[in-house]
Amino acid sequence: MNKPFTHTVGALLLALASSTPSTAWSASAVSTAATPNATPNAQLIRQGEYLARAGDCIACHTAGTKGKPFAGGLGMETPIGKVYSTNITPDKKAGIGDWSFADFDKLMRTGVTKHGYTVYPAMPYPSYSRLSEADMQALYAYFMHGVKADPTPNKAADIPWPLSMRFPLTIWRWAFAPTPQPYKTPATGDAQLLRGAYLVQGLGHCGACHTARGVGMQEKSLTDAGNTTFLAGGGVIDGWSVPSLRNEHGGGLARWSAAEIAEFLKTGRNSHTASFGAMNDVVAHSMQHMTDGDLAAMAKYLKSLPPSKPSTPAFVADDKLGKQLFSGIVNSTGAQLYLDRCAGCHRSDGKGYDKAFPALAGNAVLQTNDPTSAINIVLSGGAVPATRTAPSALTMAPYADIFNDEQTAQVVTFIQTSWGNRGTPVTAAQVAKVRKVSVPVEPSQTEATFAAGRHGTFPPVARQPHLKDAPAK
Repeated sequence: MNKPFTHTVGALLLALASSTPSTAWSASAVSTAATPNATPNAQLIRQGEYLARAGDCIACHTAGTKGKPFAGGLGMETPIGKVYSTNITPDKKAGIGDWSFADFDKLMRTGVTKHGYTVYPAMPYPSYSRLSEADMQALYAYFMHGVKADPTPNKAADIPWPLSMRFPLTIWRWAFAPTPQPYKTPATGDAQLLRGAYLVQGLGHCGACHTARGVGMQEKSLTDAGNTTFLAGGGVIDGWSVPSLRNEHGGGLARWSAAEIAEFLKTGRNSHTASFGAMNDVVAHSMQHMTDGDLAAMAKYLKSLPPSKPSTPAFVADDKLGKQLFSGIVNSTGAQLYLDRCAGCHRSDGKGYDKAFPALAGNAVLQTNDPTSAINIVLSGGAVPATRTAPSALTMAPYADIFNDEQTAQVVTFIQTSWGNRGTPVTAAQVAKVRKVSVPVEPSQTEATFAAGRHGTFPPVARQPHLKDAPAK
């Protein structure tokens, strides 16, 4: 954590509680950040720090828990090889210390660097292009004056020639990136809803994961205008299926209130579920530091998005199975495994224990035909990071070395199809596929655990044969 942040967060939360994207800072304050040598006022730097938190910049631009903040070096797998995040500290050689505001603004809006080449769209510049002029100036002020310069050199991408040539990225940008233009708050409309849309579509870049990709690996939509594809769920990333964020059943947020959405973003948990995978990073380093007003705005916006599949039936609770298990009546191998290994925390009725052990009955993750995340949680375990308002770090141990593929398939099938859940049965072949990319959760979970990388980004270390390889009995 950056030291200045610790001392300024209280004042910052008050200052930003009612700000809007285009009016948070005066023109006189903004203009002081136009060049690397100008010294902006402290308020502008604090605003930039808040925005960098909202954008979760540190998660990609820091190489693990041992990396220097914003000094780059985090490896990210792509279909053509590994790319590394860059140094964005104000170091003049390795970082962006000699960049003018125009250089910074151009990169953020167009993906084109000071040196003239187009960056890989692992950087979500199509989303950042929507930032207001004031917010872009504040970000620039923070990275130039609020971040410690570090000389860590940048790493070249591990992509073989000719795939490493940059000109296709320019073509991709022409085809798929939006026309860059600063955001301006509309003169009419619900101010809270507009603020939520600005944060979700822009700095939050939620669509980078939660919107499906096209044949060119582009997000199929960048806003909700004229479509129901935006935020309707992405593909599978690092062994985790990415759920819908729309107000819909079958994996979306229809059963959550706006207050419950905001609670989840702030703490990584609510009465319906708990965060896992890359979302832990987002909660630990980004969302927990945002104001209640901004989180409420984001929640309101997400609840405003109509379903992509309006005919999907809602979850209807069925308590018959829970009563049977409670009475010791077990009718399947999956039920027996669940009763032996899972019911102690998640209960025989699948309702869990509020925010300590998440409910499985009605859990949105278990209402779709993609069981990837459910399989991965059983194999890898799960963790909810400690946050300022929910300091208990809760961890579920991995079962990869206890259950073989067939046993895992049976217990996940039981979970996906019990208590009224509308998920689908699972096969051992599906489990074997996820096992190849699963990464066991770390036993101790703190904010530092999630400090810079996403679990699953790097290939797992090969394991020795163990109980998981034994045939099912």
